[in-house]
Amino acid sequence: MFRSHRSLLTALLAVAGLSSGGFAHADEFVLQSADLAAGEAVPAIHLFTACAGGNISPALEWKNPPVGTRSFAVTVFDPDAPTGNGWWHWAVVNLPVATTTLERGAKPPASALQLRNDFGQTGYSGPCPPPGKPHRYEFTVWALKSDKLKLDAKTPAALGGVMARADALGHATITVQYGRPKK
Repeated sequence: MFRSHRSLLTALLAVAGLSSGGFAHADEFVLQSADLAAGEAVPAIHLFTACAGGNISPALEWKNPPVGTRSFAVTVFDPDAPTGNGWWHWAVVNLPVATTTLERGAKPPASALQLRNDFGQTGYSGPCPPPGKPHRYEFTVWALKSDKLKLDAKTPAALGGVMARADALGHATITVQYGRPKK
């Protein structure tokens, strides 16, 4: 029998071939948004234009990054997209360690780099799933141990997401949802 939640988490990560050693605990590193509520629907202003949205990125704020954090990355990912590999809506890397917010519709600092999303665009492209079951959208901030990930603006967001995960000291996520009715 497991004596604590930490023991259970460690055991589950070991079964999955992962380590809990480098990641912060959920109650330490926090991502918040004045525009998004965990488990709730994405407001129309943040949806992609093809879904009658404003295609404006939401406000994000994070607190209590792990000790040793040298930069941040922000990703938005739809694990439910019918591609077999999900759908990347946004990836911003090389956010300076002093950055703790991205305002609604804000452009990241000049030193940061926005990668090419799965719409083939650089920057934020909001949710717009095919009609049917609602999809989940994971807005994640990654606390990185590197000052910069060695990527360029043509890099696919998926690769940026993989590299952020590999370089992460911890991460915090807000998961929201959006669905369109079947026609």
